[in-house]
Amino acid sequence: MDDVLNMDACAQAAAIAGGQLGAEELMRATLARIEAVNGAANAIVSLRSAGDLLAEARMADRAEACGALHGLPVAIKDLANARGLPTSQGSPLFAGQMALQDDLHVERMRAAGAIILGKTNTPEFGLGSQTYNPVFGATPNPYDANLTCGGSSGGAAVALAHGMVSLADGSDMMGSLRNPAGWCNIYGMRPSWGTVPGDISGDTFLHQLSTNGPMARSPDDLALLLEVMAGPDPRLPHGRALEPARGAGRRIGWLGDWDGVYPFEPGILPLCKAALGAIEGAEIHDLDAPFSREALWQSWIDLRSWAVGASLAPMLADEAMCARLKPEAIWEAERGAALSAMQVHRASVIRSEWFLAAHALFEQYDVLAMPTAQVWPFAHDQAWPRQINGVEMDSYHRWMECVVPASLIGLPVVAVPAGFGANGLPMGLQLIGRRGADRDLLELAGQYHRATGWPQARPPMRNV
Repeated sequence: MDDVLNMDACAQAAAIAGGQLGAEELMRATLARIEAVNGAANAIVSLRSAGDLLAEARMADRAEACGALHGLPVAIKDLANARGLPTSQGSPLFAGQMALQDDLHVERMRAAGAIILGKTNTPEFGLGSQTYNPVFGATPNPYDANLTCGGSSGGAAVALAHGMVSLADGSDMMGSLRNPAGWCNIYGMRPSWGTVPGDISGDTFLHQLSTNGPMARSPDDLALLLEVMAGPDPRLPHGRALEPARGAGRRIGWLGDWDGVYPFEPGILPLCKAALGAIEGAEIHDLDAPFSREALWQSWIDLRSWAVGASLAPMLADEAMCARLKPEAIWEAERGAALSAMQVHRASVIRSEWFLAAHALFEQYDVLAMPTAQVWPFAHDQAWPRQINGVEMDSYHRWMECVVPASLIGLPVVAVPAGFGANGLPMGLQLIGRRGADRDLLELAGQYHRATGWPQARPPMRNV
């Protein structure tokens, strides 16, 4: 049974379509793996009953294929709504709250034939790249159970690393599809902003930071899920279609530590830069910092706090609810609520200036590259790193600063495994493209994967 779980999602889908594999057979293998591993991994939460899942798989075997994901088991991040499953958002305020309908990207996955088996664990409200919450507890790193798996799509990354699913969705405001991918030796993709539509309720114009995206153990599988999730919706104003591939270029600008201003723990930068050598024909160019670090951070933290403050405003206004929020959520929501309109405007002007500067970079380079994290996985009983190499962190997310350049202006990024450090821990590499170059990045990542195959070459021990 393990053989079918070692197949990529593309291969599983092709085998189901060709009659060589049954959806029920795949589901039985999936449930056996979850039974064996998930107790310690704590990656999949709100798991549906085996009886219901096997019945749905048998129905898939009897039915005509309805889409690209026909018969494939998937799990949905516990920030998104999946009809009939609870959406806790990792918060005791919403624990057990049942979703009455699917979010749009989940609806598309279900329509493409995916069988939704449960949810994946996440930090409270997705805040912080450390997957723990008071509802379901912590999700440990698959390579060292004493360490964090990252976040906020940590449960998805761990489920993939352990072969409990071959595809999973995630979301990314500040590295949440990239940081856990790097720390769990799998692939994560932040698409160009607007490519995967977001929530159709509430404000749909102002907050252009977070996006949903795919996670998998290969770039081909990322592409499979992205094609299902992507595409504009007429009810949303900023949607964009996936652009045709132009052909993946090889001129890579290495941004590294942003000309020495981003602190990194030892071993990360050389590992990630060396990983670029696996891309055949790559021309690696060391770049000076292309924009002010402090200007980027000021723009980012203001726009992020503004978005978080808006989403948590009802809870902040309710004394009883506010008392149950974690300190980092209260701090950021209060900070966002205190911003003036002109502060937000100035942050947006900086973002616009950085977009122009990045556009100029992409006239010279096809891809920009940086590590997915500035630190190695840290103890999962630690909320967040307080310092890096003696440099104090002034917020709960400053240690993730290297993901900000792409997030701030909505660039597509594929996080690829960079290999393992001398400490035996995995790290990831961000491949960043111009806006709309999603398919080109996936093509380049596919070539990298064929040369390295890190998730298949070095999977985690099953007994975390």
